[in-house]
Amino acid sequence: MKMKKLFIAALMMGVANTAFAQSGTNSPYSQYGLGLQSEQFSGFNRGMNGLGLGFREHNQVNYLNPASYSALDSLTFIFDMGASGQITNLEENGKKMNARNSSFDYAVAAFRAAPHLGVSFGLVPFTTMGYNFNASGTTTLGNETLKSTNTYSGDGGLHQVYLGAGWQPVKGLSVGANISYLWGDITKSVVLSFSNASVSTLSKNYSASVASYKLDLGAQYLLSLSDKNKVILGFTYSPKHKIGGNPELVTSTINTNTSVVVSDTLSGNGLRLDLPDMYGAGFTYNYDNSLKVGADFTVQRWGKLPQPTFASDNSSTSSMQYGNYLTRKKLTLGGEYCPREYDRIFVRRVHYRAGVSYATPYYKINGNNGPKEVSASLGFGIPIVNSMNNRSILNISGQWVRQWAPGMIKENTFRINIGLTFNERWFMKWKVE
Repeated sequence: MKMKKLFIAALMMGVANTAFAQSGTNSPYSQYGLGLQSEQFSGFNRGMNGLGLGFREHNQVNYLNPASYSALDSLTFIFDMGASGQITNLEENGKKMNARNSSFDYAVAAFRAAPHLGVSFGLVPFTTMGYNFNASGTTTLGNETLKSTNTYSGDGGLHQVYLGAGWQPVKGLSVGANISYLWGDITKSVVLSFSNASVSTLSKNYSASVASYKLDLGAQYLLSLSDKNKVILGFTYSPKHKIGGNPELVTSTINTNTSVVVSDTLSGNGLRLDLPDMYGAGFTYNYDNSLKVGADFTVQRWGKLPQPTFASDNSSTSSMQYGNYLTRKKLTLGGEYCPREYDRIFVRRVHYRAGVSYATPYYKINGNNGPKEVSASLGFGIPIVNSMNNRSILNISGQWVRQWAPGMIKENTFRINIGLTFNERWFMKWKVE
């Protein structure tokens, strides 16, 4: 029976892997860097807008901090999967448009392998890219002024499958690690065409294919102030390293009259993709296991990394250039309230959640800082009660995200997240009297 359930979990993760191939964004900002950074939150984190570095949950998978796995129940196997749908409103120079997307976001599992030792594995996104738009203008060739159109498009992203463990070596202190296989393809293109069909079309096509690893380390320390008052400190660190990718840029000139294509390919020459050092610190205040509030602060040191970027100017044959990146900082505040987790009255067992965040950009656009981001969420953790199971939870949340920068596109995204946490008793020993 256990092997059958493990097979079902593996099958569902395979379905999630296929679903990850679908882009979950239409944002023009996803063309920069490695794409938009995905929210690596499970269902219960999303209700608090991603808060989690100081959370130690016995019935949820908190892969934001692998040290939390040591708090898992000893009798259960937890499987968690989630999806989302969103509407994004884009505004520029008084013009507005809406874009709709949906995606299968994650599939993770966890169980306790031994006393004070928890194990987790799963599939989660890392970055996503998906856009298609054009910009029109005029170009003077000789004595003729022509209408020109740049068509921008891109697709892909990076994903990771991880295996992690969390261990509590001494009372109050837990440590953990996730080791991930990181993979994915990124493709971008810009095509410059003219109103005069006799003028050659210019195009640039960028591609990169990543197959590497990612390491995430975590620690948590529990401070017991009294029987009902506790504070949990959480810390995470991911070291920087090269992820390769073999970036390649193909510049082509297409003669419309003769159908002759002249191409120039730039690859190798030391160009590569890198991941930065990533740090995180947070805390959670826990009152009587009913009220939990806290804050997380994360830093990603993208600045000074030799990340090649896509040169979108098709009026020349300039190659890829190293990007002008920044240090990304993000602050999240949030919490949840559950009156009584095991109360017989249903509404007292519901988890009520909320959170807000502010993040700075990690890249520059034409020498100016990219868009800042503010976001907020509300959510619920609804117990699933039936004759077979009263431990599983349906996590539902709504989120608003705004990205903006002076003189650039403004984005407002409204997102609905749905996650289902299956929590079954796998390791109970039955006694016959």
